[in-house]
Amino acid sequence: MKVFLVGEAARHRDDLAAHLDAGPELVELPPEAAHDGRHDARIGPDDVLVSLRLDRQGGPLPPVALLHVPGAGLDGIDLDRRDPATAVCNVYEHEIPIAEYTLACLLEHAIGTTALRARMATEPWSQVYRSRQPHGELHSRRLLLVGYGRIGRAIAARAAAFGLHVRAVDDYAASDGHALVVPTTALHDELGAADYVVVACPLTDTTRGLIGGPELAVMPAHAVLVNPSRGPIVDEQALYDALRDHRIAGAFLDVWYRYPGPDGEPDAPSTLPLATLPNVWATPHSSAWTYELSQRRYAVVADNINRLRDGRPLRNLVAGPAALARE
Repeated sequence: MKVFLVGEAARHRDDLAAHLDAGPELVELPPEAAHDGRHDARIGPDDVLVSLRLDRQGGPLPPVALLHVPGAGLDGIDLDRRDPATAVCNVYEHEIPIAEYTLACLLEHAIGTTALRARMATEPWSQVYRSRQPHGELHSRRLLLVGYGRIGRAIAARAAAFGLHVRAVDDYAASDGHALVVPTTALHDELGAADYVVVACPLTDTTRGLIGGPELAVMPAHAVLVNPSRGPIVDEQALYDALRDHRIAGAFLDVWYRYPGPDGEPDAPSTLPLATLPNVWATPHSSAWTYELSQRRYAVVADNINRLRDGRPLRNLVAGPAALARE
């Protein structure tokens, strides 16, 4: 068995090796190996492929024993083109930093520590002190989570500790001690009552454009949107129009509509100047990008490789032979 690490995954070779049982050879492949087949002849049906993205522009994916995505999202994998014998697994662990990022966004909006710090650094002390203005609190505000999976639950647990009233729209999850969950048919009603809206669902054919012009129109003018999930879940033009016209108060955007890739290097993360609007806090898809994340994720990937070699059930199996599923 060989383990092929494609592109970004190759940078985490040491994180993976630290948890692998002795035996498999680790082979690094360049990023373009995710999109063309020039390296496929090196990959055998008993091997493992670790990659965030994999497609063959309409052709079949190379048959392997295990295709392991070192993240949660599967939108970069052409699952319809995989060999039926290939097991596909993903990995989570990102809910911790994304939840922390989200709460940091809410606190920044309510308290405004960045602006307070800037005033202390640039204005006379007496002026700053005498012109102080009250800031907001998160306590008793209403938070709506669009999606209540791992990320949503992690956010809800932390938000509830701050005294926020947390509700979520999700057709599959159940209410718990942190959030009241209602079906997605109630989305418009829930948006109309929310102070903060956090996108916490995956990008699928169903959720693409889930929040568009009509949804943004029912949000209160003081409401703030936070999107650490996937950009296209929120309609790009509708979001830009709502923020430009101050129909919602602001947005914290960590995910975008254009990314560097094999088709070229876009000069901006959006076709519209979203990141330059004064009521947008823009970050470069960094909400989950912590030192600790890769260590946790590649420990799970290594565990699954060890399990595959030993003939034990796999964790987080999303496609492939049912016999490999975790018991």
